[in-house]
Amino acid sequence: MPSLKELRARITSVKSTRKITSAMKMVAAAKLRRAQLHAEAARPYADAMRRMLAELAGSMTGREGVPQLLAGTGADRVHLLIPVTSDRGLAGGFNSNVNRTTRQTIRRLQAEGKTVKLLPVGRKGADFLAREFADLIIDRLPGGSGKEIPFSAAGDLGDKIVSMLQNGEFDVCTVIYNRFRNVMSQVPTHLQMIPLELDAANSNAAKADPDAAQYEFEPGEEELLQKLLPRNLQVQLYAVMLDSAAGEQGARMTAMDNATRNAGKAIDRLSQKYNRTRQANITNELMEIISGAAAV
Repeated sequence: MPSLKELRARITSVKSTRKITSAMKMVAAAKLRRAQLHAEAARPYADAMRRMLAELAGSMTGREGVPQLLAGTGADRVHLLIPVTSDRGLAGGFNSNVNRTTRQTIRRLQAEGKTVKLLPVGRKGADFLAREFADLIIDRLPGGSGKEIPFSAAGDLGDKIVSMLQNGEFDVCTVIYNRFRNVMSQVPTHLQMIPLELDAANSNAAKADPDAAQYEFEPGEEELLQKLLPRNLQVQLYAVMLDSAAGEQGARMTAMDNATRNAGKAIDRLSQKYNRTRQANITNELMEIISGAAAV
């Protein structure tokens, strides 16, 4: 049975831990509000831009000179996966969900005979994947934990993807990240960046109405797409990063709230055990005193 001194030390230690987790919960809550506003503000623009270009891809199917950023290389041999995680832990299952989904995707693609390349964004994802798929990692990029995410971060990543595509280093590019739904829920999501996926509903609508996806370009199709497609890639990546940042803060706030509650329960149990042990010691001392007095 632990001594009173040991129990007091445990109670003090758990109380210190509770103070830390409570402070981290409040910090995450403060960051969450700002990150959530940014993510929700970016999502409609990114979705609309992606939907418009997906419809454009459907309308240009079969035509010559379709840009690779829109239609891909036409092959399906080499897949570039970009898992987006955080640089810091203590966020519950936030990082492990993305890591597990990425590992499952890698094994599925390899079972199909595909070549997989990894470009992890965030230290937690890179460290996890390096233990099992180190030979697949072509580069590691930092995440945006605890900081405002500048658009230049998405711009640099987008430029790297474009450069790799032009060099023929991959055929399909997919981002794996946590889509922010609410504070309690972040959903691991696959988002195919290259080639753009045409939504089935939009595809059917375009087939039913031949005028639905007809576009006129000004100043010119080639010139406009040359500027619009790289910009769209950067916008999609930026929206992903903002979603991931909001999900990270939501997951951390939830995890620290649970940790604070559990610390409080542990303190109650230890305090109860401490009082019982103290009462037992007092009772034993009284019995020794009474026994000694009776012997005299």
